[in-house]
Amino acid sequence: MKERVLSGVRSTGNLHLGNYFGALKNFIQMQDQYECYFFIANLHALTTHPEPEMLKRSVKAVLTEYIACGLDPEKSAIYVQSDVPEISELYTLLNMVAYKGELEKCTSFKEKIKKHAENINAGLLTYPVLMAADILIHRAHKVPVGKDQEQHLEMARNFAVRFNHKYGVDFFPEPFAFDMSGQLIKVPGLDGSGKMGKSESEGNAIFLREDADAIRKKVMRAKTDSGPTQPNQEKPVEISNLFTLMQLVSAPETIAFFDDAYNNCSIRYGDLKKQLAEDIIAFTTPLKEKILELENNPKQLQEIAEYGAEKARKSARQTLGAVHDIMGLTSIWK
Repeated sequence: MKERVLSGVRSTGNLHLGNYFGALKNFIQMQDQYECYFFIANLHALTTHPEPEMLKRSVKAVLTEYIACGLDPEKSAIYVQSDVPEISELYTLLNMVAYKGELEKCTSFKEKIKKHAENINAGLLTYPVLMAADILIHRAHKVPVGKDQEQHLEMARNFAVRFNHKYGVDFFPEPFAFDMSGQLIKVPGLDGSGKMGKSESEGNAIFLREDADAIRKKVMRAKTDSGPTQPNQEKPVEISNLFTLMQLVSAPETIAFFDDAYNNCSIRYGDLKKQLAEDIIAFTTPLKEKILELENNPKQLQEIAEYGAEKARKSARQTLGAVHDIMGLTSIWK
């Protein structure tokens, strides 16, 4: 029996290079070796209160880009989170074994309330519980998450262990982080401040569907410094970030050329940025073409979503039925 792998992405906009290299690339490789469940997390997106029509467009865009990148609906269950209502019910039940103190200590919650002090809703606080429900509804073994989600995954393990202990069962497996390369990838953004993300500063992310001119402009505006002042000095974060991006899309000889130039203090950041932009464009152009082709066939996308939801609900109903039995929620009058 194949191990189960599960992961997803929030439907808060188009996918970017960080999503691809941090998650999707692994998803594609896993399809032939594991029983895979990949979802679009539109319930998670509600924590930031998106406009309804915008949320719908985002879901369609992410599904389109999932398929364009190489996810196969015949090999994997590819579905929209809200199309599997069993997830929401398990979320409610898992809240009974989650504690306020541990949720308040969650790093992502602390960061969110600083950024969105006007919108500290209960969904933000219990975000790790919903993520645990996403994973445990399929009793997944492995979860290919990014570095910023590792704490959430640890909490999902805690909830699984706590549930099993509380009810004296060995039902939920402990899910663990998984990456085909053996290393979780954190893709840096262009602003020099950290990860690439949709909610970071403008110009931080390179989206898979962006046109060439937009990519060139973003890369050329990427933050740099005044250049190295002595041979082989350590690269500052903003420069290291550019080299990290280059390692994802550029040829080894290109990387070596600019690395040597940095180490001997002859590097020209303008040349590095121009090369990086062209390499990103060469990488994203085939994906963009597939995305546009799929957008012209909405009926196909709808059929894929419905098929994926059917596969996911079959697994989810089995799990939820067992949880009802374990918690005493079935056969109450017998």
